[in-house]
Amino acid sequence: MSPLRCERHDGAGVRYLISGGSGFLGSVLTTDLLADGHQVVVLSRSVRPASRPGLSYLSWDGRSAGAWWREAGECEVWIHLAGENLASGRWTRGRKERFRASRLDSGAALVDAARRLGRAPRVFVQASAVGFYGSTGDRVVGESAPVGSGFLAELAMQWEGSTVELEQLGSRRVILRTGVVLSADGGALPRLALPFRLLAGGTLGSGRQWVPWIHERDQLRATRFLIDQDDARGAFNLVAPTPVTQRDLTEALAATLRRPALFRVPEVVLRLVLGEMAIVVVEGQRALPERLLRAGFRFQHEDLREALSSLLRGRSGGGTR
Repeated sequence: MSPLRCERHDGAGVRYLISGGSGFLGSVLTTDLLADGHQVVVLSRSVRPASRPGLSYLSWDGRSAGAWWREAGECEVWIHLAGENLASGRWTRGRKERFRASRLDSGAALVDAARRLGRAPRVFVQASAVGFYGSTGDRVVGESAPVGSGFLAELAMQWEGSTVELEQLGSRRVILRTGVVLSADGGALPRLALPFRLLAGGTLGSGRQWVPWIHERDQLRATRFLIDQDDARGAFNLVAPTPVTQRDLTEALAATLRRPALFRVPEVVLRLVLGEMAIVVVEGQRALPERLLRAGFRFQHEDLREALSSLLRGRSGGGTR
């Protein structure tokens, strides 16, 4: 498969620092920046030889500003994506603490690096999630909505707050409250599609919960759009302007993969199997990208069925990618 690419951006030759650059979203962003002639420095626990021109790695522990902080000063845009995957297993007390520590400690390390340098990067991009709003039911939420309740909302609020000092040090800080990123190569979609391929697909929970989704291409384009907009600062919902219910998503997946949606997994079963992690599936947010649209961003993929077709074409038995 050819690497995901979006349109070229101005300002070729910028040096970027990315924490979490080896993860699902970080890898896509790194590839796109390198293809546009930028340099990317990835903070990584496992340093490896650079595989592409313009790419380098710095060793860090995700907790402290080690020797890497000096080289970080050569990067004018810092992008903070580090954080343990919430779908890595049942949410035991220990795992929840690792979720929190992996986000807050790494944010504190970046702030400490800026303090040591005596200056902050020109732009700082902070990852977050629409889980910030908690479970919202049918209520529409834009970026002005208050923080919700529950573990995910508390975690997102603390994650965002871990780097707020960089604004005081001079950074234009952009917060990405991302929804469910649809990609054929990672994230939620392959897991959602697998039961349908096995003729066991169906609705999860009540089906009425909202799914704030975004196509991987639009997630990438929106991130770079906000980096390039000199007046963009604060929180932005990175979600398509057309949220759907879980039932809508089920029907769209079934149609795209040409498979039946025969089953429904009751909420009680999901909570029994997944434990507290079930809230990711049975609760949702009817989030809209209000600030992103006002800033002038235009989505390429607003229709869910079209988006799924673009991602899964050639993987469902018909057509080619």
